[in-house]
Amino acid sequence: MAKVLMPLPARDFDPTETAIPWRILTQAGHEVVFATPAGEPGAADDIMVSGQGLDPWGFAPGFKTVALVGRILGANADARSAYRAMAASPAFGAPLRWAALDVGAFDGLLLPGGHRARGMRAFLESATLQALVVAFFQSARPVGAICHGVVLAARSIDPRTGRSVLFGRKTTALTWRLERAAHGIARITRFWDPNYYRTYTERPGEPAGYASVEHEVARALRSPADFLDVPRDAAHYTRKSSGLARDSDEDATPAWVVRDGNYVSARWPGDAHTFAKAFAELLTEAVPPS
Repeated sequence: MAKVLMPLPARDFDPTETAIPWRILTQAGHEVVFATPAGEPGAADDIMVSGQGLDPWGFAPGFKTVALVGRILGANADARSAYRAMAASPAFGAPLRWAALDVGAFDGLLLPGGHRARGMRAFLESATLQALVVAFFQSARPVGAICHGVVLAARSIDPRTGRSVLFGRKTTALTWRLERAAHGIARITRFWDPNYYRTYTERPGEPAGYASVEHEVARALRSPADFLDVPRDAAHYTRKSSGLARDSDEDATPAWVVRDGNYVSARWPGDAHTFAKAFAELLTEAVPPS
């Protein structure tokens, strides 16, 4: 059994990218330990959990419970069920503090994502977590990152090289294509909060997508070509790239996961099952069953 650390922001992490890996890892016999800024239980992005607030009437108290767009963009039934179970677990209710974490106490690190700026920026910009990520990569322990979790890894600078821990590695993350599509929908349907899907937006003079996950991560790599998206000739290309299909325990065809040594990455909630299984394989290789 491996002991896996999953750091979380105080709020607004993605429910699918946390709860599906938690379920798959714990069912495989691994222990998942959570950590938050103050050692208090975190809370996922409520819009992703409920699906409420993504429709044009989502700001109106009497109508917000009617979710149409939210049923497509939010967590699906499988993820909501996993999130309820995770939130009720003893480990989730007693997280460690970020500042108290010791790399040596864990066998692996899993970095989930989430896009809502109000909670995720503190996670992505934390010097404490960036130093932790560096220490995990230096230790050669397994690391998994999905969606915006890859941004945290990209921002983690190894003081020995002055470069990101992802420099020289192959990775994926939330692609600009997927981020732009979700933003395009939400800026219309959630018109009172048009940048809900953009954690960071471009400053004057920056080209479209410059502040996106894909382009920030790509700038941290040895070459932009080290950022891997689904190739056109891949089997099930449309299912993998449309943003309309999500993987499941039984169906990995919509997923796109990239492994480079002891590091595995994925793009978005639609990859979560396959991502978690790939990370579990890394753990098994690193910590064989006794």
